[in-house]
Amino acid sequence: MSRLVLLYGGTFDPVHRGHLAVARAALAATGAAWLDFLPAADPPHRAPPGAPFAERLALLELALAAEPPPEHGGWGVDGREGGRAGPSFTVDTLRDWRRGHGAEAPLGFVLGADAFLGLAGWREWQALPDLTHFIVARRPGSPLEPLPPPLAEAFAGRRVDHPARLHAAPAGGLFLLDLPLRPESATRARAALGEGDAAPADLPPVVAEAIARRGLYRRPAGG
Repeated sequence: MSRLVLLYGGTFDPVHRGHLAVARAALAATGAAWLDFLPAADPPHRAPPGAPFAERLALLELALAAEPPPEHGGWGVDGREGGRAGPSFTVDTLRDWRRGHGAEAPLGFVLGADAFLGLAGWREWQALPDLTHFIVARRPGSPLEPLPPPLAEAFAGRRVDHPARLHAAPAGGLFLLDLPLRPESATRARAALGEGDAAPADLPPVVAEAIARRGLYRRPAGG
């Protein structure tokens, strides 16, 4: 079986237990050899993150170092978006990855259902299926079908039900990853941290401890 690699995109602001669960599930479901968390430096489709890129990257690295290794494959952190000026456009990141790994290497991009449904608003989004497979994590209550018309047209005939097809082609597939409902939320974690909670339940302890040491996500006095 070929060495399918996954990139798990997001702001990870901050990384929480749910992110780690999605990564484990994606590796297990696809049989990928490796998954890299891919934090966005300057995400163009949302408000600026609550912590600088370098801090979010460091928290990810701490979280993975403290976790038991995945049962399937391995994982790491890809910080390439921090080395590029301007907004973090996924099409630029994937083209950069291809330059380093070649056009024939199987690649999957992991993202949540909400992000996937907004794909038609991304820069050069119609070029993306030629660069990667899409691994879309959906939770109960987050149906994808029917897809919005632009996505339905772009992904017609691309649905992949067996992971072997992800290994057999470099890009172009749409694989749905069904996940159990989980309570973790980066928004809720940031709110708890801003209220002075030093150890929100959503966060791995090593992440909460590092945030407290570095004074991240604190609400300004009088805010």
